[in-house]
Amino acid sequence: MFKFLVTTLALTGVLAGFALTSRSPMPGANSGAKAAASRSPVLVELFTSEGCSSCPPADELLTRLEKSQPVAGAEVIVLSEHVDYWNRLGWKDPYSSAEFSRRQSDYARLFNTDDVYTPQMVVDGRVQFVGSNSAKAREAIEDAAHGSKSNVIVNIASEDKSAASLTLEIRIEGLPETSNGDSADVLLAITESGLRSNVSSGENAGRRLTHSGVVRKLSRIGSIESQKGGMFSGQPVVRIEKAWNRENLKAVIFVQERTKRRVLGAVALSLGT
Repeated sequence: MFKFLVTTLALTGVLAGFALTSRSPMPGANSGAKAAASRSPVLVELFTSEGCSSCPPADELLTRLEKSQPVAGAEVIVLSEHVDYWNRLGWKDPYSSAEFSRRQSDYARLFNTDDVYTPQMVVDGRVQFVGSNSAKAREAIEDAAHGSKSNVIVNIASEDKSAASLTLEIRIEGLPETSNGDSADVLLAITESGLRSNVSSGENAGRRLTHSGVVRKLSRIGSIESQKGGMFSGQPVVRIEKAWNRENLKAVIFVQERTKRRVLGAVALSLGT
């Protein structure tokens, strides 16, 4: 197999007691939503693909993490980011994007990994591992829940039904100290759960796959300078695409160091009516 050249382009109950560790390398390559005061937000990203036979167990784990919230003291917020490099091998993932492949490549550079693979889970931008490893996921979430986080608050400020759009009101305060004076980006992800696909070709041919927290859109909406205690406020507009089911949508706002990629705060708001 070939090693993947990493680019520098920017951008339940209790979990099962066993750890699934199957992974597939990149093909061709080696209401007012506010986290409860007693629970710390932890962002869990999964890089996955419908073309990867090792990915369904990781997709299922992500769903369990979101639905059951199994780690005491942690508010698990999930992002399922479907990469596009599997698309040439028989099945085009309808939720895939080159943007998520680039984001995964940025993480590979940060973690000094030799290859890009699926499924890969990244917790709070700090640690990565095979995305179906439930034991590792729990350990990483428990550890991340002890970190200092910004207070992130989001509300729906207004709605324009004729334009199928919402205006969010976001306020972030109490930025923790960043790594070596790094700046922090404020990112907005629109996610959708309850998505299903009947896969007719590729490694998962004949399977019906379900997904939670699929990122429909990811955008940078601002930044916070490096000083401890920094603040941010903004009112981004979210347009609801016709193909999206609003009842299953969430707005996920998170603060992430620009260079070191550590997540400094996050919150999720349901956009359902």
